[in-house]
Amino acid sequence: MAKRYCDDDPPPRYLILREAAALGARLYRGIGRVGFRGDPDGQPVMVIPGFVATDRSTLGLQRALASAGYRVCGWGLGWNLGARADTLDRIVAQLEACNKGRPAILIGWSLGGIYAREVAKLRPDLVACAVSLGSPFAGDPRANNVWRLYELISRHPVDNPPLDVDLGTKPPVPTIACWSRRDGVVAPACARGFPEQSDRQVEFDCSHMGFATSPRAWRGILQALRNLAPK
Repeated sequence: MAKRYCDDDPPPRYLILREAAALGARLYRGIGRVGFRGDPDGQPVMVIPGFVATDRSTLGLQRALASAGYRVCGWGLGWNLGARADTLDRIVAQLEACNKGRPAILIGWSLGGIYAREVAKLRPDLVACAVSLGSPFAGDPRANNVWRLYELISRHPVDNPPLDVDLGTKPPVPTIACWSRRDGVVAPACARGFPEQSDRQVEFDCSHMGFATSPRAWRGILQALRNLAPK
């Protein structure tokens, strides 16, 4: 009998193949200029990339947000190669330079969503809303298919980052946890969390890569923002 997977288990291996198939779309969507886009007077939004990704990995999502009237930028810090002792402080500095005195919506994909939530705890005055996309902020930090790669590249244990954080605690701002049963990287339960860990948990029908590359997912993200934190 085939094994039945619980949603707090690492995703089944066959889903990783779907993630690999999405790499082409990730590269294609990353063509174009990097920097501010959208209405200069729109609600500020910063999109934080996932592990081993850059702002180019989220350009499609950034364009969709800009088309909806937001003033959008990436995190501007190059490759996301894992948590460092100064990661949150560097994101805060970028926010202070980019938000023109207005609280910004932080949208973080995968590891970027953990950063978004932690920055919102550190500086809630700078954050209007924190949105995580397939981010493993709850449960077992090894309930995913990339923790070994993470430890290899980041050079620290996945359950002992060089940051003083309490991942499961809800930030003191509106929060949205986006998750998918088709996620081939992160256990769905870890990206969804418990009800008390976010204001809304929104299920998507996309792969892990799809949060950053799928127009269907982008429409869902925009709808979630309209429902919880209108411009």
